[in-house]
Amino acid sequence: MKVVTLLSGGLDSSLLACLLSEEMHEQFPLFINYGQINFKKEWEACVNTCNQLHLRQPELLDLGGYGKSIHSGLTNENLDIINDVFLPNRNALLLITASAYALQNGCTHVAIGFLNEANHIFPDQTRAFLNKMEELLYVSLAKRIYIMSPLISLDKIDIINLAKKKGLANTYSCHLGTEKPCGRCIACLEFLNSKNI
Repeated sequence: MKVVTLLSGGLDSSLLACLLSEEMHEQFPLFINYGQINFKKEWEACVNTCNQLHLRQPELLDLGGYGKSIHSGLTNENLDIINDVFLPNRNALLLITASAYALQNGCTHVAIGFLNEANHIFPDQTRAFLNKMEELLYVSLAKRIYIMSPLISLDKIDIINLAKKKGLANTYSCHLGTEKPCGRCIACLEFLNSKNI
């Protein structure tokens, strides 16, 4: 199966790519720059993941203007990295863009690394959201592009353990883009809290 894999270089999406690789899917890794502060570190980790998994080089799609106009702690260093972290329609933007890339490359599926929705923070991290997006894509494209989210039943601790078992290295998940993870953004806290369970 031909799949566009949304790959950020973080632990979740890297594990997603690893599992799809093990299932022998033909992947088209796609990295989207939406103006995130940690763009350089994420891109570097994304390339590393593709190299480690022997995937084709990722496509870098630049939508950096989105984050310049739609502000969030993810895209603006003057905003709080915890309280202002929600970026409206980020996941919709990722999926709409990935579906267009899928159509361009003859892919039938788009894969995204959503985790257990019982722990979701934002409204665009649920099965209901994915189902509605799939319908929207069909209306928009007049062709079925299916959304895969094989990690959606897993908690963060499951991801950490499975990624360790698979030997995934050089991923990057901190929202601030610092050399060492900041330890205070939502991504870092999620990781630290899971390890303390």
